[in-house]
Amino acid sequence: MSLPETLNPQKYISHHLQHLTLDLHTLKLLGKENILNNFWVINLDSLFFSFILGFIFSVLFYVTTKTLKQRKPSKLQTFIEIIINFINKNVTEIYQEKNKLIAPLSLTIFMWIFLMNLMDLLPIDYLPVLGNTLFEIKFMRIVPSADINITLSLAIGVFILILYYNLKIKGYVNFIKELTLQPFNHPIFLVFNLTLELITLISKPISLALRLFGNMYAGEMIFIMISSLLPWWSQWILNTPWAIFHILVIFLQSFIFMVLTIVYLSMASQKH
Repeated sequence: MSLPETLNPQKYISHHLQHLTLDLHTLKLLGKENILNNFWVINLDSLFFSFILGFIFSVLFYVTTKTLKQRKPSKLQTFIEIIINFINKNVTEIYQEKNKLIAPLSLTIFMWIFLMNLMDLLPIDYLPVLGNTLFEIKFMRIVPSADINITLSLAIGVFILILYYNLKIKGYVNFIKELTLQPFNHPIFLVFNLTLELITLISKPISLALRLFGNMYAGEMIFIMISSLLPWWSQWILNTPWAIFHILVIFLQSFIFMVLTIVYLSMASQKH
């Protein structure tokens, strides 16, 4: 869509980077000027699209897998079987232990992040304008994975599982030994080992979250800049090649997050 006459490119970009934010203390929507002074806030748009996409994924896969025994599978069923086999192959190759949670978790992470990333290919003005017209919503961002809160939430969930399997499989004593006796197995290096291992452990969820957020935020920014600087009839010249390239980014970011999750949980499940 064309740039509104009342907004210059700077205001247009700033407007499209604003979330629909709720203050948890007052239960009121916040404007841009009040966001920086508040910590206990949630981005309603990110939560809404995350739940909607998660619901679509769950229902679609549940309904489709109920008909897997049909002699003539549909194209959708064939596509979902390809995805399931793809996920199962990666889990089998990376995770050597037996665990009923890892494969469903990997499938959920891959598809959920992929669907959230895929929202970046929608025209950036259509849903916000629709929301403003129907519900008078002034701000709306439709790419949940471009919100650091969403990516950190996913990463923290994986981090909790990493700690859980470390403690469950290795035990409290062995887990503490792993943190304090590696890489130098000598009492004099205990503090150094603990510091190094804690940094390594904490860096796992941070790297997961920031990698996904950084790539998707950058992709969203480029689409917004193209839309703000060019008239509507010429935006396809830059939008089309960038969208084609961005499809690869969307897939890779989902795949990388999933693979690293499997790798981290595999490391947590191994007894040393």
